[in-house]
Amino acid sequence: MAFNHLPAGVHDALAPLSVTPVTHSVPMAKNHRSDGPSPEAVPRLSPATVLDRLAPGPSRASRITHTEHLPPREGRHAVWPDRIRPEVIAAVQACGIEHPWAHQARAAEHALDGESVVVATGTASGKSLAYLVPVLTALLEGSEAPNGRGATTLYLAPTKALAADQCRSVKELSQPLGHAVRPAVYDGDTPFEEREWIRQYANYVLTNPDMLHLGILPSHPRWSSFLKSLKYVVIDECHTYRGVFGSHVAHVLRRLRRLCARYGSSPVFLLASATAAEPAVAAGRLTGLPVVEVADDASPRGELVFALWEPPLTEMVGEKGAPVRRTATAETADLLTDLAVQGVRTVAFVRSRRGAELIALIAQERLAEVDRSLARRVAAYRGGYLPEERRALEQALHSGELLGLAATTALELGIDVSGLDAVLIAGYPGTRASLWQQAGRAGRSGQGALAVLVARDDPLDTFLVHHPEALFDRPVESTVLDPDNPYVLAPHLCAAAAELPLTDEDLALFGPETEGLLPQLEAAKLLRRRTKAWHWTRRERAADLADIRGEGGRPVQVVEAGTGRLLGTVDAGSSHTTVHEGAVHLHQGRTYLVRSLDLEDSVALVQEADPPYSTVARDTTSISVLETDVEIPWGQGRLCYGSVEVTNQVVSFLRRRVITGEVMGESKLDLPPRTLRTRAVWWTVTEDQLDAARINPEILGGALHAAEHASIGMLPLFATCDRWDIGGVSVPLHPDTLLPTVFVYDGHPGGAGFAERAFHTARSWLTATRQAIASCECDAGCPSCIQSPKCGNGNEPLHKRGAVRLLTELLREAPEEKAPEQPAPEGEPPTAPEKRPQKAHAKGATAAAGEVARAEPHPQDPPAP
Repeated sequence: MAFNHLPAGVHDALAPLSVTPVTHSVPMAKNHRSDGPSPEAVPRLSPATVLDRLAPGPSRASRITHTEHLPPREGRHAVWPDRIRPEVIAAVQACGIEHPWAHQARAAEHALDGESVVVATGTASGKSLAYLVPVLTALLEGSEAPNGRGATTLYLAPTKALAADQCRSVKELSQPLGHAVRPAVYDGDTPFEEREWIRQYANYVLTNPDMLHLGILPSHPRWSSFLKSLKYVVIDECHTYRGVFGSHVAHVLRRLRRLCARYGSSPVFLLASATAAEPAVAAGRLTGLPVVEVADDASPRGELVFALWEPPLTEMVGEKGAPVRRTATAETADLLTDLAVQGVRTVAFVRSRRGAELIALIAQERLAEVDRSLARRVAAYRGGYLPEERRALEQALHSGELLGLAATTALELGIDVSGLDAVLIAGYPGTRASLWQQAGRAGRSGQGALAVLVARDDPLDTFLVHHPEALFDRPVESTVLDPDNPYVLAPHLCAAAAELPLTDEDLALFGPETEGLLPQLEAAKLLRRRTKAWHWTRRERAADLADIRGEGGRPVQVVEAGTGRLLGTVDAGSSHTTVHEGAVHLHQGRTYLVRSLDLEDSVALVQEADPPYSTVARDTTSISVLETDVEIPWGQGRLCYGSVEVTNQVVSFLRRRVITGEVMGESKLDLPPRTLRTRAVWWTVTEDQLDAARINPEILGGALHAAEHASIGMLPLFATCDRWDIGGVSVPLHPDTLLPTVFVYDGHPGGAGFAERAFHTARSWLTATRQAIASCECDAGCPSCIQSPKCGNGNEPLHKRGAVRLLTELLREAPEEKAPEQPAPEGEPPTAPEKRPQKAHAKGATAAAGEVARAEPHPQDPPAP
């Protein structure tokens, strides 16, 4: 029997709430903008004071495991390069900015020199202005050209919300420049009647990689005048382009560069990133061009107080008698309530859409008990909302109408939310880069800010709140992406050939794997070689083959059965687990029951209800080894890395009582299985090792299963991923290895680089896993060490002590880690002690030619773009 843990969101069963609203009489905070109230009208509580008021008594204070104080920093000014137009400098000064910070001036200088540059500085350090000043100069000079359209700029953001927010900022800044700057948002929400004007006349087009991939590049003849004049390409929040998504975007940008060359332009790339390790290397891999790095942050920063917060144990007893810790959802809702009562403007970041809805709903109910008007000033924000709902929430947060917002990572990116005093982070977001990006959303005008990381009942979160050095003494991660992944490359070669026939001169642009992949695409009858070029052969759109966000098909529409009203959407990859028949669905504080899920038409019919339970899907998973690329001995055992095929099927769902988490019943489901070809790391143990670890057959399954759960929970500390990105399977006797085996795999077609990083850091990763299990105070295992809230087998069987002994024996003869921490440069294979023929990649390339568009990852409630 296989025990599995799929990539999953957190579906918390709420522990009893005990909100203790703060009764201090504090004036309500208001938004502080240049056209808003004066700073004197806004309360200036120090972050330490705000934290003290969140923990007024011993029971609350004991939940703070560590407090980190980051001191304020003075800014360093410079002067703009003399090639910046004086009109642009005057427009910037009109916004109250007399002199740039040193990093802004340096980035602008590189842009003016025609060098692609990445600005990798902290949140609110003025990265937008660093690229806007040279861009506006180019647009102003282009508008004075006697003939033609003049220079154009393309701005790419990972989310629609960020593009819309940046468009507002550009319009405000460029207002004194008149019609020389014509910004416009071009995305899926843009009315069709506006699109032709944008193609013909806009010179600063703001969009996202999805629209560039599906809308602009396939229709490049209609964009010819824009592409011919393209001077700059701005890539905002470029650190978000990692894993499979980043690899897709890398090829979208290569296709853009190819078409620009066809029309006679060679744009300069200007990238903005949160602080990251080796940003120039990541930016170069993303764009395929040499990129200069500007990472010395010269902006001022106010004091930041960063608290690590562990919810308390409750009186309830969970599975196997394990103590139940209060959920991060319930704890964050309490903290958001208290901060709103104090008038502290706050955003609470939550990993799952359902969690964001629950936190907002609980906070609204508690605030209504204090002051009914306060309840209207807290809301949820997540992907899947209709465009008009998103815009209204963004404006309400912008204006100060909202005091608190429970949001998914859709708000993590650089949307202007100036005026925030505090940030709550419900659960470690997966990477230190993302953690600091979220924490940096608070702080205004150099004033202090409070950030609180609320730990989930999860091995990694528990480890981090008791080992603060792992957060505060380690650098942020590198951005991992692999453009040579055949599942990624194959559909983009098809899309490129449909845009313009591929020639031999194009092969270098798309990387070293291209030459070997083209014949396989021809064999699959997707491309055809004619004279000196490869042509797309089919009638359908080639761009539709590449699902760049890995969502596995078109989104499922959530429709109210009685009225036919569209409530929102759910991505196809998580529809089996979130909107199956009988599922509880939350939307804008309202609860619905799913009546039916039509997978063929991608529609889920729901009706409003008030059930006393939440629902959790259960599934089964099997895994087969396609090819072992690398295998090294671990004493008698083996550590392997290679290609696997994962088959998953949602088979039932549990109904859990909302307050206690008690299981009320289980209902069967009849949903089709889904397959995923991906990359995995796995390890095996022998009978002698089991004997040495005192693991008998009765506890073997539980020991493997417990080690698998804990290792998945700890991997985000060593790879640039989170639990939504990875899955696992443990098998007492696997048919391909003929030994007890634990697999951890990437939850994306073709892999995402996370399992490979796990392979190269296996000794450190599994050592930390063993430590996390052994140091937990529970007797038989709990969510803080070996239990998983989304285990497809209901956390059965698990054996904590067996897992510790098993990992101890496995690590006894573990080899030293010889591979470098950073991924190998593009085009170079990772170093490894022993290599086998990479048949799996060839097999993967063939699959990519015909099946990649149908392969689906298995995240169950992923963060929405």
